[in-house]
Amino acid sequence: MFLGIIGIIIIIVGFVFSAPSNPASRYSSAIKIFGGVIVLVGVSLSMFKVIDAGEVGVKTVFGKVDNDVLYSGLNIINPVADVTPFDVKTQNYTMAGVTDEGNKQGDDALRVLSADGLEVVIDLSVLFRVKASSAPVILKEIGTDYLEKIVRPVSRTAIRDNAVSYDAVALYSSKRDEFQSKIFSTIEKSFAKRGLELEQLLIRNITLPASVKASIESKINAEQDAQKMTFVLQKERQEAERKRVEAQGIADYQKILSTGLSDRQLQYESILAQKEIAKSANTKVIIMGNGKSAPIILGNN
Repeated sequence: MFLGIIGIIIIIVGFVFSAPSNPASRYSSAIKIFGGVIVLVGVSLSMFKVIDAGEVGVKTVFGKVDNDVLYSGLNIINPVADVTPFDVKTQNYTMAGVTDEGNKQGDDALRVLSADGLEVVIDLSVLFRVKASSAPVILKEIGTDYLEKIVRPVSRTAIRDNAVSYDAVALYSSKRDEFQSKIFSTIEKSFAKRGLELEQLLIRNITLPASVKASIESKINAEQDAQKMTFVLQKERQEAERKRVEAQGIADYQKILSTGLSDRQLQYESILAQKEIAKSANTKVIIMGNGKSAPIILGNN
């Protein structure tokens, strides 16, 4: 539209030069024609608007927002209309305690009070997108700065309102998923009323006070020591059972020997042993007994 305004100015200049007393009056017609061409070019260019992929456009004519949405591609519009683009792709708004990691510089983590009165620090990422059909309403009621006006305050308020229902340790461990689910539900409802769609909520980190962290670590160490002692006791019981079985086996063996061996069997075993000795290559002298006592063996081993 800027070219059109320039063309109109040139046409006005042409009319000024058309006065008979003006030495440049002979150029007035050419100036008017040139201005008219500029106006036509400017109007033609203003009638065509290209919307990039992943965006929609909202038309505004003299301050009035048009409810029709311009989608990606080439669109023909009113030459005097202004077009405000809106990003409808997934957007990420992060509030983190690490410098240069979130959308704001410095420490932007949330500090909330838990049910037991402890301060818990939470890092959060909100994944959302603008509903294309709701872009005109957002422009009229909120404006283009919906991150600071809606996303940030709604998310931080939802976290604080839900955190007071949980103890600090529960937020850190057993109730973390439940806490995240409740926050998601609260933010989702609030976003839907304002033309935004919540896609995912990520609780990136929960930091407990140093005293609570020390208590948790102490408890974990104690549990590990208890598990280790349980293992040791189980091993000792198994060793004691093994020794008991071994002792019982020895006792049973001795009982069998004392009650089950006869003189003839002992004599037979003695003869077998003497035969093995006789086969040995070592020089020896065997003095045989009377059949009832064991032989005396003399030799140079």
